[in-house]
Amino acid sequence: MSKPVSVVSALDLSKPPVIEGFAILPKHTEEGFQDKLIRKTTENPFVPVGMLGTAAALTYGLIAFKQGKTRQSQLLMRTRIFAQGFTVVAILVGVVATAMKRKEK
Repeated sequence: MSKPVSVVSALDLSKPPVIEGFAILPKHTEEGFQDKLIRKTTENPFVPVGMLGTAAALTYGLIAFKQGKTRQSQLLMRTRIFAQGFTVVAILVGVVATAMKRKEK
């Protein structure tokens, strides 16, 4: 049997209502950009690696193109496409892994 609640405590708006069988969850702390970046990088480290590889190949490819090194520029653009593909596959693997973790719970 539940204990009676007085009218004064029932109308006290400074505290949450008392509901039998209901537990209040702790407040979720806001996650900042840096915290989220670190968490996501540790969860799936291949995505940032692929992104950096893509950016590096693109940058060096554009520099080689500007210098007139067409063969090297073409090779670096193909490398960029490979790095982009690697990044997309890493994202997909991360999504599937996250979905599998949720199913297990």
